[in-house]
Amino acid sequence: MPHIYIDGKLYEAKQGQTIIQVAFENGLNIPHFCWHPELSVSGNCRMCLVEVGMPKRNPDGSIQVDSNNRPVINYFPKLQIACATEVSDGMYVRTNSERAVKAQEAVMEFLLINHPLDCPICDEAGQCKLQEYAFLHSKGFSRFDEDKNHKPKRIVWGPNVLFDAERCISCSRCIRFAKEIAKQDVLTFVQRGDKVTIELHPGTQFDNPYSMNVIDICPVGALTSRDFRFKSRVWDMSFNDSICEGCARGCNIKIGVRANEILRIEPRANPFVNKFWMCDYGRLHYNYVNEDRLTAPLIRIGDNLEKTNWSEAINSVIERLKPYEPREIMFIGSAKTTVENNYLLVKFAKEIVKTLNIDLLEHYDDAFEDDFLRCKDKTPNLIGSRLVGVKPSQNSVRINELPKLIREGTIKALYVVEDDFEDFPELYEVLFDLELLITHQYNLNNKLTQKADIVFPVTTFAESEGTFVNIDGRVQHFKPALVTRNNLRFMGMKMSRLDKFGAFNDRWTKFEYRDVRQSWEVFQMIANKLGADWNYRKSEDVFKEIALYIHEFKGMTYQLLDIHRGIILGKSKNPDPIVRVYESHYMKPE
Repeated sequence: MPHIYIDGKLYEAKQGQTIIQVAFENGLNIPHFCWHPELSVSGNCRMCLVEVGMPKRNPDGSIQVDSNNRPVINYFPKLQIACATEVSDGMYVRTNSERAVKAQEAVMEFLLINHPLDCPICDEAGQCKLQEYAFLHSKGFSRFDEDKNHKPKRIVWGPNVLFDAERCISCSRCIRFAKEIAKQDVLTFVQRGDKVTIELHPGTQFDNPYSMNVIDICPVGALTSRDFRFKSRVWDMSFNDSICEGCARGCNIKIGVRANEILRIEPRANPFVNKFWMCDYGRLHYNYVNEDRLTAPLIRIGDNLEKTNWSEAINSVIERLKPYEPREIMFIGSAKTTVENNYLLVKFAKEIVKTLNIDLLEHYDDAFEDDFLRCKDKTPNLIGSRLVGVKPSQNSVRINELPKLIREGTIKALYVVEDDFEDFPELYEVLFDLELLITHQYNLNNKLTQKADIVFPVTTFAESEGTFVNIDGRVQHFKPALVTRNNLRFMGMKMSRLDKFGAFNDRWTKFEYRDVRQSWEVFQMIANKLGADWNYRKSEDVFKEIALYIHEFKGMTYQLLDIHRGIILGKSKNPDPIVRVYESHYMKPE
């Protein structure tokens, strides 16, 4: 293994690594624009210039030392770019010497010559690498007082991305991403010098399912989201970690929130799952969280669903279920909800209702799958749901038998948890033959809600804490990003500053905290009303019980899942190593 010195400290490197890779792995900051760990090296921004040298040797090959017995270093006459310079044993690197600092200042001055400096209206303001480096690595003023060179603005690259050529610093990250990761080589540089810009190949558009990743990796505001454009300043939003529920991959994400609504979703780096990427579908699949939400329990009175309180709804469930034999009741769990919710569903069905009729629907879409991140299983937790018992036993009803058994009157009551049957129209046809339909739902105007006799409003993934198990068997923990009446006591401090401190007459504070619960809480309320003594105070309590009784989860805790960025089922004693993760906007640990 080669050993190198960076700013006087000794570090061990791997053969073939570049200076910037070694620096990053050891928590050192070398400013850069064009380098990205998942993309090829282009070396065209020159921001990572450093001094590089080797020890001077005597004729006999020994290292020459000075009067203080320190090696004499011959530094190269020209600065080297850290992103493309491979390390060699004994190399010395200076990242903050006078020469390196002056070079960084010069690069910043050149980059800012034609930059429009429209930070007040730029979506990237507040998390812009150019903005940050202008403060950290420039002189703070420009000697250029001529007219700036103007370029085209608001260029549509595809259905989700807009390009502003004036803001572009020609780092080429988007070009390399399109070619190397998205496999849609439609972007290229044209012109030269200060006229250089990026264009689409004639007759093409950048419409790849992963196109919006260029917005994240663009170090400036040249690439913006058509969905998020001008919605909010990032410093007025809160960003909380979560897991994408768009498919079984379980991409790690950050949810951007203001006024208690999701404004955008972006990927969070996880080297074991999605690296730095996510698909456009996962980013844009959030409107159901913001719109048409249930805010109170509903009970059917005659032909109408009427709002009620939680106590009345719980009592109604108990009274309506009493006439039925356990074998006449079936529970439908959901691969769309958490391990914790499904575990309590099974416990409630088996211990309280005494029925074994438990199953769920599998949502597969072969057209959605690709060879990168997207899976044909469009639910985030099928494996986890099955593991905690949402599956038929030898003498129970299976989901494919349900339409026939409802028509025959064998199944008279159906309890559906967080599934809307949208992909299974054949099940809608038999719902009218049921005597009782109870459901946990997110939205008011879906068909299942409108048909139900009792509806409980429950949290979406963005308001929940819990775990999903992805397609690779990795258990991942996530926390809520939105505030409800029930989680306000601990979510209040995680809200954006505007949501926390806005005045009563500010328009962005005019929102209602939804009176929704996690499904496991609903089951606990019903069970305790029937004489059970369940005492789960939070999702973590449910997970502790799961880790105690279900072999595949043994040894897992929320803390361990967070530290190791998820743990593979059955491997809590041998989890993946803790790694430092690169962030596109700033080169620092999370």
